[in-house]
Amino acid sequence: MIFLQLFYTFFKIGLFGFGGGYAMLSMIQGEVVNHYGWLSSAEFTDIVAVSQMTPGPIGINSATYVGYQAVVSAGYSHFIGMLGSAIATFSVVLPSFLLMMFISKLFIKYQKHPAIAAIFCGLRPGVVGLLAAAFLILINSENFGTETEQVLISTLLFIGTFVASFFFHINPILLIVICGITGYLFF
Repeated sequence: MIFLQLFYTFFKIGLFGFGGGYAMLSMIQGEVVNHYGWLSSAEFTDIVAVSQMTPGPIGINSATYVGYQAVVSAGYSHFIGMLGSAIATFSVVLPSFLLMMFISKLFIKYQKHPAIAAIFCGLRPGVVGLLAAAFLILINSENFGTETEQVLISTLLFIGTFVASFFFHINPILLIVICGITGYLFF
């Protein structure tokens, strides 16, 4: 039963997750933490952190880790957990693959049509809204801590990383290493 739920859940997320992986995070959290209870909020935050650090799209990485964790948490072995990873990963990618196969020929033919241009003008602000929702979901006590000192250090790391990345274009991998070392030293 859990395998069908994983397939349905991640197929739905893949079908309606416009804007890429970060936009999918709020949908993934809503389903796996709030609706099914496969993971706690803290476990989901850890999965997001690992998904950001590993190569590949964050939405697919999150699906892979959630699929594994959900199956193992349901009492199955780690080997069967890998099947859960495969099902979640396949099902989150499947809608995009099918839709791209279907609409690629139509889009090339009608991309200059005013109705298509208008649809994309409407999708852009929606995608920005989904990214903002993912941003707001990740600003919580699991990520920033509960004690004043933790919140202050976490906030300074957040602001410093944003400024270093956005304004000075410092390599994200270097920023991750620096933040990891800082976290190790202070926490």
